Amino acid sequence: MIAKANSATLSGIEALPIVVEVDLQPITDRMFVLVGLPDQAVAESRERVRSAIKNSGLDFPRKTVMCNLAPGDIRKQGPWLDLPIACAILAANESIPIESLHETMILGELGLDGILRPIDGAVSVALMALEKGFKRLILPKVNALEAAVAVGVDVYGVTNLIEAVELLNGSTLFDPVKFDDSPDARLPDYQIDFADVKGQKHAIRALEIAAAGGHNVLMVGPPGSGKTMLARRMPTILPLLTLEESIAVTRIHSSTGQKASKEGLVWERPFRSPHHSASHAAIVGGGKNPKPGEISMAHFGCLFMDEMPEFDRTVLEALRQPLEDGVVTVARVQNTVTFPAECILIGAMNPCPCGFRGLPEQKCVSSPSSCIRYAGKISGPLMDRIDIHIQVPRLKTDDLMDKAPGEPSSAIRDRVIKARELQSQRLGGARINAKMSPKEIREMISLSPESDQFMRQVSAKLNISGRVFDRILRVGRTIADLAQCPEVQKNHLAEAVQYRDVSIS
Repeated sequence: MIAKANSATLSGIEALPIVVEVDLQPITDRMFVLVGLPDQAVAESRERVRSAIKNSGLDFPRKTVMCNLAPGDIRKQGPWLDLPIACAILAANESIPIESLHETMILGELGLDGILRPIDGAVSVALMALEKGFKRLILPKVNALEAAVAVGVDVYGVTNLIEAVELLNGSTLFDPVKFDDSPDARLPDYQIDFADVKGQKHAIRALEIAAAGGHNVLMVGPPGSGKTMLARRMPTILPLLTLEESIAVTRIHSSTGQKASKEGLVWERPFRSPHHSASHAAIVGGGKNPKPGEISMAHFGCLFMDEMPEFDRTVLEALRQPLEDGVVTVARVQNTVTFPAECILIGAMNPCPCGFRGLPEQKCVSSPSSCIRYAGKISGPLMDRIDIHIQVPRLKTDDLMDKAPGEPSSAIRDRVIKARELQSQRLGGARINAKMSPKEIREMISLSPESDQFMRQVSAKLNISGRVFDRILRVGRTIADLAQCPEVQKNHLAEAVQYRDVSIS
């Protein structure tokens, strides 16, 4: 008698269906054979499953166990096939009815004592189960809240093998987990606020524009000027995640095991700040079995690159395509996967290698040639993709001593939301100005004769590229949206131009 249990494995952030087939054969050597292209973690399931069944007080069959993971041409990854393998063995041994495995998907990593440990990618698995028509999903209890987003599938969270067996044997002591879609559940818990920032009105204004239109930002200033402090507060002025955005963010974080033990969906805008020594694969994504990188982990949030010129040149150049397209494609011989990467890039750098150029109180010790090399580490094509360039000077004593709080993030966020509502009405869906195509720019940004003449003068004087020209228009459109102005006027374009400080690039 062959027992079959349904499960899944991950390819990138996508869940692929797997069928666990178990056949008990009357051979006296009592082997446990596992086939179907398992990786090392799956191959080790044999010992975990055997011990978990015995230590749970259940009977492990005194026969040769033939276990096949179908389809055989897909490499199975991760230890979360432990529970479906155990359930299939117990069904073949008549400890649970085979019929209970029908239309049921099962996942979970077993400890030697039968305790279930959390799995990666629960949201992706639940959505795949819903798409494939499964009626029930059994997985570790800690993952049940995030999986419950797949409304239409009964999600059951169990803590050990015994509970899973009881559930499959028809126990009525278990209730499916309900998805919590209340407004309180969606509120992010930010511990920082722009009200804490002293001075830097120009930088805060630039970040407000960046948040409203989804524009990338480069901040240049000496050490201690507050670049990191400003960047870390950027998510607090972005609109709250929608349900669809939260699911997308949770899928990425869950598939990499970086949900920080949080149950349910991720409702905070991501903020990722990798060290400048991070590798190409760590930033963009990759590996033997491709995983999302930092730019994908920042999806619908912010990627902050402090000391940006110190990153490897190949890493910086690899950002060009994701910043333009909003996706990362990682190609390998065995597999090609695509990860979403729609985020706001915030870069920070010093004005020179020593960081003190332009400070009257400290002498710059960097040579002119080293300053040129330092600035040149960020290539022109990458600089073109950064819409807003701003100087962040050190604060003066009066600003530091000012005890009055700054404008709170909630007030800035309200203006950002109103600006994005205008963009949604104009572009459709949840699209923003930074993603406008050249065709949409021509059709939706009409310039008055005065504005047209102004842009001609700017283009001739600054000798800007076509890409930069379009980005100035996009930023100008965002500034107009913040002002609730239907037309892009000359003053909006003039403010947009000042954020293309050629002395930075």
